[in-house]
Amino acid sequence: MESPHLVLMAVLGTLAIIHLVQAQDQQGFISLDCGLPSSEPSPYDEAMTGIRFSSDKEFILSGKTGRVRANAGVYLKPYETLRYFPDGFRNCYNLNVEMGRKQLIRAYFFYQNYDGLDIKPKFDLYIGPNPWTTIDLQKDENGTRRELLHIPKSNSLKICLVKTGETTPLISSLEIRPMGNGTYITNSGSLTLFSRIYLKDSLTHIK
Repeated sequence: MESPHLVLMAVLGTLAIIHLVQAQDQQGFISLDCGLPSSEPSPYDEAMTGIRFSSDKEFILSGKTGRVRANAGVYLKPYETLRYFPDGFRNCYNLNVEMGRKQLIRAYFFYQNYDGLDIKPKFDLYIGPNPWTTIDLQKDENGTRRELLHIPKSNSLKICLVKTGETTPLISSLEIRPMGNGTYITNSGSLTLFSRIYLKDSLTHIK
């Protein structure tokens, strides 16, 4: 049986912003269900969080679509599908954002044997020409997420998956949230997520 962390990772990341979505509209939000089939509605409101997700096909010109096999039905809808990139060395999403405004970038990655080959990928993520992080689903076999606070220097933001070996990069969902520039102040550069604590009633979760 798979670890319960499989479910917690997919759910807790979105539960943390439910109160924000309920309290205001989603103006400026970009929420992409990567690999959403063209036969399914887009946009749609995710039932648990109320977040409005759209297909990613308008934001990237490459890649193929797949659906998780292992533990299908366990995930929230945006994480059931994925886009994978068997061709090319570098495949990039092109997103329109507000120049100079701090953006929270969040991406989820679930392999779950979508291709039936049981070959978990390892690859790099870039923000434009700059390296962000390495995704290693050989180590994080139940999936992983990455978050980054970044201030774009133009109205265009490129998020790129870069092949580093023989395995195939993939992505399950991509989310952009505009933030106030007074939050998480840094003298230069971007900030990546170290951990998050969720507080609700008497329960505390550290992620």
